Amino acid sequence: MCLILIAHRAVPGYALVLAANRDEFFARPTEPADYWADAPQVLAGRDLEKGGTWMGATRDGRWAAVTNYRDGTRPETGSRSRGELVARYLLERSSAAAYAAAVAGAGAEYHGFNLLVGDAEGVHYVSNRGARPQALQPGIYGLSNHLLDTPWPKVERGKRELEALLRGNPKDPSEPLLALLADRRPAPTEALPETGVSRDWEKLLSSAFIRAPGYGTRASSVLLIEHGGEASLHERSFGASAELLEDRRFRFTVAPTPSPLATVN
Repeated sequence: MCLILIAHRAVPGYALVLAANRDEFFARPTEPADYWADAPQVLAGRDLEKGGTWMGATRDGRWAAVTNYRDGTRPETGSRSRGELVARYLLERSSAAAYAAAVAGAGAEYHGFNLLVGDAEGVHYVSNRGARPQALQPGIYGLSNHLLDTPWPKVERGKRELEALLRGNPKDPSEPLLALLADRRPAPTEALPETGVSRDWEKLLSSAFIRAPGYGTRASSVLLIEHGGEASLHERSFGASAELLEDRRFRFTVAPTPSPLATVN
């Protein structure tokens, strides 16, 4: 994923509001969000190349999401799939706090990543690019391809718009959140970050919704977990011309249940 916006215990009625775009090469085979056949506790899309996922939730209210860390000027280390970080958390029974701590100790095994994991106890963030695991206080946060709350234009704009949207107390924020994620406005040239790619690519990557040759936003997802225990996931997936491919909606009641075992390749 390349943009994650979350409101953690920051709005009446919701323990979590999460809106996220997954940006990826269109040649990479993917399954859209669904309950996994080999682990029906897990609701997530699936990367068919490595078996992991970019974002998902479980029926007992645990969730996780990952972004890459973009720094074209430094050599990458590690070789394991970053999508494995999300899948393992959803398949295991670790608390969010314990899992974030464990991931921090294995950071060198992966290319640059940012990971958010949550459960009934809280939300935790960890990165292998200089950020130690931290428990997030209630509030609104944004994450792209740098560290949490790095003030990139689309992160700052997204946080402002998320806060304004939620202040209006919409009955169902899913549709306005998906509209927020569909924003294709690039950042002003003078506000672009410098991450080691060309200025033309920085411009292409600066919008919330990305459309570039062979690469772009493949899925927009909204995860809502209500204080009363109801949860929903709404995912829209897109093709290489930014056309809508699927619109999937799921609703479930959060209830502690055993997590089945499955294999992450």
